[in-house]
Amino acid sequence: MNILILQGSPRANGSTAWMAEEMKKAAEAAGHNVTLVNVARKKIDGCLACEYCHTKGNGACIQKDDMQELYPLMAEAEVLVLAAPIYYFTLCSQLQAPIQRMYCVNAPAKVKKMALLMSSYSPGVYTGATAEYHDICNYWKVEDCGIVTAMNEEQKTDATKQKIADLVAKF
Repeated sequence: MNILILQGSPRANGSTAWMAEEMKKAAEAAGHNVTLVNVARKKIDGCLACEYCHTKGNGACIQKDDMQELYPLMAEAEVLVLAAPIYYFTLCSQLQAPIQRMYCVNAPAKVKKMALLMSSYSPGVYTGATAEYHDICNYWKVEDCGIVTAMNEEQKTDATKQKIADLVAKF
């Protein structure tokens, strides 16, 4: 399967980046084709709600930024994995922009499954992000393969690595 991992942490060596890299390694070891994109390092603006995409644009966004690199990857992905640090109760803004910019195509055409990886240093902060993720799965009519979270002492551990490998088995 073609798997696209959108990693939203600006911290290159942080827990979220580690989780995304472990997902990539496990999925490749299972024979999947994996692309990992650190969207925090991309220049992707939010949706302008201009409706160009649904009128003159025929499904293409009027904005020409780094999202242009993601549209073809999203179009070919069969599994989409979101990797998010949770700073304040919901998916980080670095992931929000590419998700909301999918408005122009409504939903990725080939994505049939999704998974979510989250890390945080605070307890009890995953509910908003989890709800948003489930809403996306429902709206896009894709299978929720699961969620792996890692807080403080769970970050960068063999136990978390195993949870990620178990998640890959659902692809």
